[in-house]
Amino acid sequence: MEQNEEKEISGFSKLSKRDKIAWLAKNFLYANPVEIVKEFAEYWHDNVEAQKLLDGFSENTLTNFPVPFGIAPNFKINGKVYAVPMVIEESSVVAAASNAAKYWLTRGGFKATVLSTKKVGQVHFVYKGNRDKLFRFFNDQKETFKEDVKHLTANMEKRGGGVLDIELIDFTELEPDYYQLRAYFETVDSMGANFINSCLEEFGKQLREKVESSVIFNDSEKEVEIVMCILSNYTPECLVRAEVRCKVKELGTFDNGNMNAEEFARKFERAVNIARIDPYRATTHNKGIMNGIDAVVIATGNDFRAVEACVHTFACRDGVYRSLSQCEVKDGEFRFWLDVPIAVGTVGGLTSLHPLAKRSLELLGNPNAKTLMEIIACTGLAQNFAALRSLTTVGIQAGHMKMHLTNILASMQANDEEVSKAQTFFSDKVVSVAAVREFLEKLRSASFGSNLNLG
Repeated sequence: MEQNEEKEISGFSKLSKRDKIAWLAKNFLYANPVEIVKEFAEYWHDNVEAQKLLDGFSENTLTNFPVPFGIAPNFKINGKVYAVPMVIEESSVVAAASNAAKYWLTRGGFKATVLSTKKVGQVHFVYKGNRDKLFRFFNDQKETFKEDVKHLTANMEKRGGGVLDIELIDFTELEPDYYQLRAYFETVDSMGANFINSCLEEFGKQLREKVESSVIFNDSEKEVEIVMCILSNYTPECLVRAEVRCKVKELGTFDNGNMNAEEFARKFERAVNIARIDPYRATTHNKGIMNGIDAVVIATGNDFRAVEACVHTFACRDGVYRSLSQCEVKDGEFRFWLDVPIAVGTVGGLTSLHPLAKRSLELLGNPNAKTLMEIIACTGLAQNFAALRSLTTVGIQAGHMKMHLTNILASMQANDEEVSKAQTFFSDKVVSVAAVREFLEKLRSASFGSNLNLG
């Protein structure tokens, strides 16, 4: 009990960073507080103001957690070439996206189209009165709800956004007395979360007041209980399509010339179809797409968790979790595409605060939200193409594990000379943790020269 009490603390947020770390070192890390503080401090920004900015992004900040910021060049999207910023720690992702981008660079590049940009918010409420009266009231008052939020929507409307529509939905068959106001918004280049939530809370307030003062309802029907007012991260109508296509014969050869274009196209199409029907395969398939999408979403200061949640809900919109991408080989043409919901912004929030997010957007030509949606979707499609190309030809391990070799060597504290020799040795061999460990052990032993053939 005494040990547990030591781990409980009041006022933790008021401690300095050093004191927070020292307390954790004593109660959870069981290490020398001085050494632990030193270790965490190694990742503090040298620029005090820059560190202060980063600290303000979250709470109880101890240090920074560096993640590689990379670039995938040669992305030709709608005729324009981009160098796409990607923030990700997984080996081979940036390399795979870059390879796919270069492959399609000479085959027409990527085409992308934003199909719609509608976002969604909900007022969840309980009403125990007459259903027909509620719907008649709503139909009479629908337009006044929009007028009631004009003080909130004026600036957004000047930029081309605002409240698009509101509908009343009856969920009482699923949950007693539960109804929902579902509102649709256009937020142009901003993510719009605060804007949407403010409008929704005003809708909730007005709903209560309007019902209470309406002559349609008798006294026993005038109570509306607002459960919550919140945007939805499921935005199936904030949708973008990315695709590549070319003649099958233009695909080239694969697996060192052992696979021709026709065979590759057939296997590739089959692989995508498998992910359309099998949720087990679809999950890994879509995870690969999200490797590309998330990396750009993070680099541009957007909310990758919201994008992930939305995308995976979209993937099972018909009741079965399916591949986001599709492939068709028809009349001698290869077509590969995906439709994906991506709600992002290019103004406001972290996009305007984080220095590298701002630089990422600058690298992309300071795009508007629609163009950024297109770039993100194309990066996801490129990632998917690269993965499927490997899977259907030489296998995923050939490329992935060679990229992973660097990480394995780093985990085993290999020096520069050992890294160089390991890269040479494994250039034509299967990479595994066990194989790398054995190689290093022999390399480091006195008998290495006589026992190991580097040829």
